[in-house]
Amino acid sequence: MTERPRLYLLDTNVLMHDPTSLFRFAEHDIFLPMIVLEELDRSKKGVTEVARNVRQASRFIGQLMGEDADLEQGLALSEPEGLNLKVGSGRLYFQTDHLDNGEQLVGDSSVADNKILLSALSLTRRHPDRDVILVSKDINLRIKAAIHGLKAEDYHNDRALDDLSLLYTGVKHLDSSFWEQHEPEHSWTEDSRTFYRIARAGDEDWYPNQCLQLAGENGLEALVRRVDPAQVVLEVARDYRRSQHDVWGIQARNPEQNFALNLLMDPQVDFVTLLGTAGTGKTLLALAAGLAQTLDDKIYREIIMTRATVSVGEEIGYLPGTEEEKMTPWMGALTDNLEVLTESDGHGGEWGRAATNDLLASRIKIRALNFMRGRTFLNRYLIIDEAQNLTPKQMKTLVTRAGPGTKIVCLGNVEQIDTPYLTETTSGLTFAVDRFKYWPHAGHVTLRRGERSRLADFASEAL
Repeated sequence: MTERPRLYLLDTNVLMHDPTSLFRFAEHDIFLPMIVLEELDRSKKGVTEVARNVRQASRFIGQLMGEDADLEQGLALSEPEGLNLKVGSGRLYFQTDHLDNGEQLVGDSSVADNKILLSALSLTRRHPDRDVILVSKDINLRIKAAIHGLKAEDYHNDRALDDLSLLYTGVKHLDSSFWEQHEPEHSWTEDSRTFYRIARAGDEDWYPNQCLQLAGENGLEALVRRVDPAQVVLEVARDYRRSQHDVWGIQARNPEQNFALNLLMDPQVDFVTLLGTAGTGKTLLALAAGLAQTLDDKIYREIIMTRATVSVGEEIGYLPGTEEEKMTPWMGALTDNLEVLTESDGHGGEWGRAATNDLLASRIKIRALNFMRGRTFLNRYLIIDEAQNLTPKQMKTLVTRAGPGTKIVCLGNVEQIDTPYLTETTSGLTFAVDRFKYWPHAGHVTLRRGERSRLADFASEAL
């Protein structure tokens, strides 16, 4: 039995989320009701990410229209300019007359979502030979569609992966049989660091800068430094749990934190992502490594910290002051961690603490995410906090700001997403982790163990 042709009706929020969704349905046709065009028109003004996506969707539709478009026959979905997309043979149709489903709709027919439902019901009656499918990011609209017997789906093409459990963790735990299967072919020491070259066995997946932990008597903590078709080069990780290797007074408390500091302190790793729940030490480790390399090693000129300004609760209104003063309330994590890093050791007293705070204030800059477009950062250490609230496009905008000598560190917890229509699998942070895992100058660690307090650890598990 051959599959019936499909007709996808797109909700407005799909185009707001991904303007290229028009070209993502292969050989199937797309239908846009009039209410969707009207909602796009109402949302096109402004400087928000949604407004920019709406304008881009409108430009795509304008390119497809051409000069002699026959709307009754539909518009061919040709490849958009400037994008390398594999476009199928489907066509784009618009609502060109009044749609009437001939039956009473459950709910208020004047509501925009219900108008979209009416359009889908009418299309189902007009095209009994087709499967009419409503595509929406709104779970409530999909529930309404199910109530009326309509097929409805979420928009999946924006997902980095289908299941968050498949996300690359950056840490590979090995059993005692590892050395039996991977006997070192060669070992050497270089700049006080120990390296091993081992043969690849079977179809094992190895990634550059992947962290390896081998427990037991022959325990080992190492990083993958080079991946070749037949062999892998490992480097024994530096132990930042020892006081002689502390970073700005901070020592690692568990293997994951130790791996994170190895990546953060490596100038050859330009892009680091750290995932973890509250209290795992993401911000503290990133700041300590940034201060050590900026003030002590002079690798970077200054530290720049930014984050998406998405509120957890209700808005408190406009904030006064300069850009940095407006961002200060959003940077509570920075303030809290700086207090830990600048604790007096008893020798400098209050004067020493004040001098240290003045020095740090001159080398740590707080910048708003809204004004990053068009900038280029040279020899900077850029920390992006709460990166789980960024869309893939916003993540691309930030990462492409990096100039020569700049390191970018992304911190976040994908279980605490506050941005509408973003999920764990569509977050820009998830995209970054998945897309950068093959690049030899990027590293990732998922921090599992909380180190804040026993109260915080119990609360994260019990609440």
